[in-house]
Formats: sequence, structure tokens, C-alpha cells
Amino acid sequence: MRVQQQGTMNLSLRSFTHFQSSVFRAASAKRFRITPAQKFAAAWHPIQACANHNRSGPRTDKGDHFTVTTPLYYVNAAPHMGSAYPTIAADALARFNRLDGKRVAFITGTDEHGEKIALAAASRGMKPQEHCDDIVASYKQLWESLDISYDSFIRTTDAKHEALVKTVLERVWERGDIYKASYEGWYCVDCEEYKDEAEMDADRNCPTHRRPCQQRSEENYFFALSKYQAQMEKLFEEQPGFVSPDARRNEVLGWVKEGLRDFSISRAAVSWGIPIPRDPAQTVYVWFDALNGYLSGLYPDSEAEAAGKADPEELLQRGWPASVHIIGKDILRFHAVYWPAMLMAAGLPVPERVFGHGFLTKDGLKMGKSLGNVLEPVALVNAYGADAVRYYFMREVSFGQDGDFSEERFRNIVNANLANDIGNLLNRTLNLLKKNCDGKIPIDTSTLPEDHPLRALAAERAPMVASAYNKMRFHDACEAALSVSGRGNQLLEETAPWTAFKKGDDAAKAEAAAVLASVLEAVRIVALMLSPVTPALSRRIYQQLGLGDHAFDALQWQVGTQWGDLKAGHQTAAPEPVFTRLEGDWVTDSAPVGETSAAPAAAKRPKAAVKAKAKVA
Repeated sequence: MRVQQQGTMNLSLRSFTHFQSSVFRAASAKRFRITPAQKFAAAWHPIQACANHNRSGPRTDKGDHFTVTTPLYYVNAAPHMGSAYPTIAADALARFNRLDGKRVAFITGTDEHGEKIALAAASRGMKPQEHCDDIVASYKQLWESLDISYDSFIRTTDAKHEALVKTVLERVWERGDIYKASYEGWYCVDCEEYKDEAEMDADRNCPTHRRPCQQRSEENYFFALSKYQAQMEKLFEEQPGFVSPDARRNEVLGWVKEGLRDFSISRAAVSWGIPIPRDPAQTVYVWFDALNGYLSGLYPDSEAEAAGKADPEELLQRGWPASVHIIGKDILRFHAVYWPAMLMAAGLPVPERVFGHGFLTKDGLKMGKSLGNVLEPVALVNAYGADAVRYYFMREVSFGQDGDFSEERFRNIVNANLANDIGNLLNRTLNLLKKNCDGKIPIDTSTLPEDHPLRALAAERAPMVASAYNKMRFHDACEAALSVSGRGNQLLEETAPWTAFKKGDDAAKAEAAAVLASVLEAVRIVALMLSPVTPALSRRIYQQLGLGDHAFDALQWQVGTQWGDLKAGHQTAAPEPVFTRLEGDWVTDSAPVGETSAAPAAAKRPKAAVKAKAKVA
């Protein structure tokens, strides 16, 4: 790509960024006679002074705030499993932190501007806003069916978002970090970015989308990313965990060490976007636009006007900086390089962590419409339920690595863990309790000794599960929790309480009753430990234990994982299966791109799954 600042000669972008950016900015300001922005509120100035000293922005002790975000999903087409996967993970993390007493802000949403969106809308005979509204509805519908407990759904077409983008843009502009230049290069519409010669193949196809890039030349505004070379290097030195897993961190470090290059933050030929306040003929580049959604998402819809007048101190009070951005590894550069530098320029703290998860395949193959193997989340949820889908992807895939979906593996894992290890254990035990103890807990479970096999194991596993959630090692959290229910099944087989109830004396029957109580208390704790991943199943378990919705909604991690909640005389509910075994094949056709109006219930459902009955002992 070649860049030319007004009144200068053409030069390559790589060499261009090695010029003194201050010279360009001074020349640009003088040439365009840009009117100074309106003054900021008085509260901004001390923050600005602090940020001038430490360009990573003001620091703050967030206290009990925890802010987690998903990507803002691009609405060129309906959501797919690649969208659902990180959202399930973010939801599990948000749910755990709520249990742990944090004030959680879980932000998700949609990225709705740009040329690609305008083209997608035109292909459907729609206006861009109509197209966006339709796709957004499908996202919200899917999140509801997956039990996604987001606190804020931000749309980049929201008024509060546009107001905040303009505010941030103005701050960066006043810092002198935006200048105007002309350039030419090869542009990928799907990526919405220019590609270097080295990135394209011999036919100048985008390496990601395998479609030809377009040669373009236009005059745009640039963000002086190269100015933040030292600050970005310092960020990675002082915060080694800023990007994870390690493979992603090493990738980003490689980009930074190659030398940061200024990038365009506006488009002259794209009308579907937020106008540049100082030059309405241009619109804000989609990534400079969308990344700010993590800030605007902290404002309620009722405070749209306030978002445009936001100051850093107010955002800090609302949960910024983000505790973690959960993103796909394909958008790592934007979040781990562009975004922190933009925040530094705006005088705001950078996020605490950027986590790049892996990709999903199906039966070992990359998913694609042409292969006919696209995994449609709506049909998957309708066939098997939200808990099964959530559990499989959190249990089977090591978050951060690439993962595969095999329907056979899916059924085997879910049936073994949820239907058998937990569901069948609970149902068997409750039926024995009903038959022999009138459904009442026979002893105070807190009186069982601390070295009781289930009590000791639950006490050991609870902190392990908590640590795994905090590290986003969801598969480890699930495995540790399931080890407790697995031990409960072993204890039933070892003690055979049904035999004691039939043939034993009073002492044997009392011991058998105590076994039932201990198993049910263990299942209660397992339900709590798995509730970030399987919220509906965990709620049903609490209902079966006679604890009800109120007890479930009031759960706290530290208190709830303590042994002894079930008391003598507590009445459990009439035994009912809490999880139905998955049987039969799942067969569905891929929905055409943009076909989003059909409700989830319209998805094809396998008869075997619909008619399946729980198999309990």
C-alpha cells in the first residue's frame, strides 16, 4: 500500500511510518485549518495530564467490578456456531463472577457499519438499517435460547454509541494523533482492510477469504499508531498476561517488534457509517467504530446523551477497564494492537486481558456452506437443548485451542456426564429417599465427618473449580465438578443402600439413609459448581432437592460450596428426571445466508431426540 500526505511525494506505508509523525500532524493541522474541538469538562484535564505522563491511561482499582466482553459480531449474515461458542464462554465467566460476588458487566452486541454490511443489505433488497435490525433479532433470539445472561447488548447503530465514538475521536484528534493522507493499495471488502503484497497470493487474493482484493486509491484520516511503539512494547513488558494464551501473545509480540504502522480510521467511499465530525464527507472506519462499543456498552440506553459527554473517571466507575475481551484469534491484531493504542491516545486504561480463542471444525474439517457441514446453533439447541450445547463446548474444547464438533462425541459426552453421572445419580437417590425416608433428608449433612469421602472431595474440588473458571479453563472446571458426582456414584455402588433398606437392621438402615443424604448434598454442590455452564440443569437440580428458585437465585460461591446445606427433615420434590438422554441422529440443512426470520422452533428436529425418554435406575 502506498500513502501520500497532502503536499508530499508518494511513499510506501512501511517507510512512510518511519517519518516523524509530528511533522505530518503539524503540516496537516496547518494545511486544513481544522477548528479546535470544544473544550472538555474540567474533570478531564487532570486525567489528561496523568495520561501524558503514562500513555497507557489512568489507573484505577476496580474493586469488585468484573467486565467481560464478546466481540461485537458482524451482521453481514446470521449467527453461526463460531459466534455462539465465545458467547457461551463469556456467559459462563460472567455467571461465575456473579456467584463470586463481583459486580459484573457482561457486554455483547453487533458491529453494523461498513461497506460489507451495505452490500449484504443490497443483495437482500433491503436498506442497511432494515438488514441490521433483522440480523440483530436473530442474534438476540439465539442468545435467549442459549441462556446468555448479558447485561448490555450494544449496537453500533445506537445513538449512545455514535455519541461516544465522536467523543473518543475528538480526544484523539486533540492529542494530535490523527492526520490526513492519501494512499493506494489492495483492499479486501470482507476484511475491511488493506493487504500488503506479502499477504496476498500471486493473484492478489485475500488469504482469509480467497477472493480478489480491489485496488483502491483515496484520501483518508490516519491514526498515528507508530507513535505508540514504545508504549506498546512497555505494555507487553509490564503486563505479560495482557494477551493469552501464550501462542497468541507471541504472535502479537511479533507484530509489535516488526514496527507499528499507522492505519486509516476513515473511509471516503462508504456512506453507511458514523460521519467524521470534522469532515462529514468521510465515515469512521468500522474497527475504530466497533471497538468503542466496549465503552458505550457500559451506558444504559436511558443515558444515551451522557455517553457523548463521557469522561474517563465516569467510565472507570462503570467498570472500565474491561477485565477480559474474549475474541477470535482472527481479530487479534485489532484488539491487542490497535485498540490499546487508541485507548492510550484517548487517555483511558487499556483492558486487563485479551483472550484469543481458537476455531471450531466439524468432524475434523473446516466448516463451510460449500461443504454442507455448517453447524447451525439454532438447530443444535432445538434438537438437544441449551445445557447440552453449552456443556459440550465448554467441557470438550480446551478454550484457547482449536476444537472439533463430532455429533457422536457430542452425544457420548453429554449422555455420560449430564444424563448418567449427574441426572441418573440424582434420580436414583431421590427415588430411594422417597421410598425409604418419605422424601425427607434423614440427617443434618453438616454432621457428617470432614473426612467423609464426598465431603472431603467436595471441599478439595471447590477451589479447583473456582481457579479453573478464573483462568477460563472451563474443561478443567467441568472435569473437577464431575469427579464429585462420579465419586457419589461409586459410593452408591460400594454401599448398596437399597440392600440395607430391604434386609438390614436399624443401624444399617441409618447408615444407608446417611449415604443418601451425603449423595444429595454432593449433587447440590456439583449443581452449583456447574451452574455457570449448565444454568438450567443446575436450577432443575435445586428444584428436585426442594430448594427452589429463590435459593438458586440467591446462591453465592463461597457459601454455597460449603458442605451442610441440606438439613434433617428437609422435604425434597417428587422425583423427576432432570436431564433426558440424547438419542438418534441430528440432521439439519444449512440456512441460506441472511435467512434469519424463522423462529428457532422452525428448525428441523430429529424425532428420536424429541421422543427420547430418560433412562433411570
